[in-house]
Amino acid sequence: MPGTVLLLAASPLGRGRLVDAAGVLPVLAAVAPAVLSGTDTANVVELADPLEPQAVLTRLRAAAAAPGPLTVYLTGQLHLDRRQRRPHLALARTTPATVRYTALPWAWIREELRLRSAADTALVVDLHADAETWRYLAGQPLDSGRTTAVYGRVAPPARGRGPAEPVYMKAVATLLRSGHRPPLGELHQHALARAAEQGAGGDLVFSGPGGFAQRPAPQPVVPRPAPQPVVPRPYPPDAVVTAPAAPGDPHAALSEAVRAGRHAEADALAARQEEAAVRAFGPASGEALHWAEVRADLAMFAGDPARSCRAWLAVAGVRLAAGQAPDTPAVEAAVDRAHHQWGSIKDTARARELGPALAELRLRVPGRRRGALENVQRHLRQLQAG
Repeated sequence: MPGTVLLLAASPLGRGRLVDAAGVLPVLAAVAPAVLSGTDTANVVELADPLEPQAVLTRLRAAAAAPGPLTVYLTGQLHLDRRQRRPHLALARTTPATVRYTALPWAWIREELRLRSAADTALVVDLHADAETWRYLAGQPLDSGRTTAVYGRVAPPARGRGPAEPVYMKAVATLLRSGHRPPLGELHQHALARAAEQGAGGDLVFSGPGGFAQRPAPQPVVPRPAPQPVVPRPYPPDAVVTAPAAPGDPHAALSEAVRAGRHAEADALAARQEEAAVRAFGPASGEALHWAEVRADLAMFAGDPARSCRAWLAVAGVRLAAGQAPDTPAVEAAVDRAHHQWGSIKDTARARELGPALAELRLRVPGRRRGALENVQRHLRQLQAG
C-alpha cells in the first residue's frame, strides 16, 4: 500500500521570521518519495510558506484520511496567541498580533491525527520558538497526541541576527538522500548528532510515541529498535500520555477496518471502547470523549453526515457542560465539525432536525470563521421554507 508524505515548511514573511523554513524543502524534495515514506511507493504533497490556516488544515486532513502510512515533515516556528496563550504554527502572514487568525493552531494537528495509529503515523519536526513560547514550553509540554510518533526538536530563540537554519531537518534530509531510511528512532539520533556538530543545543527533543518534548542533551548515536505504539489510557483534556502500548492497539484495528470498508465493525469496536471508558471514568473524561470523537469521525468515513453531526454536537455539549470554555480548541473543533457535517446532509428532514441544536451551539461557540452563525441561520431558514 502506498504511503503519504506531507512536506510543510512555514514561517512569516519579513522581520518576524525566526527560521528559514522553506530553505529545507529543496533538500527534502530531492529525496525519493519511497525513502521519505519508508514504503515501496508514496504520494508527496509540498506546502511552502502557505498563507491560510484553513488551506493547511484541508491538506492535512486529506493526508490523514489517506490509506497507508503517513509521514509529516514539518519545519517552522511556534508562537502563542494573545487570547488563549496556546501554541500555533506561524504561517506567511502571521504577526504577533494576528496569531489567532493567521497561524495554524497546534491543537489542529493533534486533532487531525488522533484517529490514526502510531504504528503508521509519524511527525518529523524542526521547530523554533520565540522567547514567550519558549518560556511557556518550559512548563507546558507541546502535545502532539498520544497516537502519533514524533521525532525532532524545538529550538530556543536564536541569539544571532537573521533567521536561524533548520539544521535538524537538513540533517534528516541529507541522511535520507543516501537512499536508505532507517527506523525513525535511529534516523532521529543521527540527525540530532549532526545538528549538535553545527552548534545546536539546549533544544526540547521529541523522541517516540506520545507527542511530548523533553530537554535531554544530544546523546551519542546508538541504533535502537523502533518504538512501540501507545495504548489508550485515561487522561484529562490537553494532558500528555506517554505509556507504551500493548500489541493490540485498537486504533490500528480501527484504521484497518475503515480502509477495508468495514464501517459497522469499526463503529462497534469504538463503541465498546467508549462504553468501557464511560463506566470506568465517566462521560466527561478525556478517554470517553476521545472515543466519542473517534465515533464521530467513523460516521463521516461511513458516509453518514447526520450521525457524525449528531455525535459532534454531543461531544461539544459534554465539553461545555464539564466547564470547558467556548473558545477552547477542542470545543471549537467539535462545533466546526458538526457544522461541516450538517452542511453535507442531503436528507432535508434530518438536516432540519439538527439545525436548531447547531444554531444554539453557534451562539455560544462562534468559532474562528466569520459569519458561521449567520450561515447556520440562513441555511436553516431555507430548510424550513422548503
